[in-house]
Amino acid sequence: MSVPTVKKMMLTMSQKELSQIIALAQQIKSISATATFSVGQEVVVVQKTKRTAGVIVKMNPKKAVVSMLFGRSQRVSQVSVPFSMLEAA
Repeated sequence: MSVPTVKKMMLTMSQKELSQIIALAQQIKSISATATFSVGQEVVVVQKTKRTAGVIVKMNPKKAVVSMLFGRSQRVSQVSVPFSMLEAA
C-alpha cells in the first residue's frame, strides 16, 4: 500500500479511527527505535522548535537517558527522552 493511498483512506476516517492510527504509529516508532539505538550512540533530540545533539547514556524500555548541553547555562545534563524524539546523528 502506498502513502498516497493511505492518505486518501485517512481522509474518510472518523476522529476515533485517526486517534487509534496515531497511537499505533507512535508505538511502532518507539519499538523500532529501541532496536535502532544503543548506549554510547550520538543522537539528536528533536523538539518542536530546536534540535539538540547528545549521547545516549542509558536505555530504558520507553525512554533513553541522553547526556546533552541543556538550558541557557549550556551545562551538560542527563535528560530522559522518549525514543520518538530521537534521531541518529
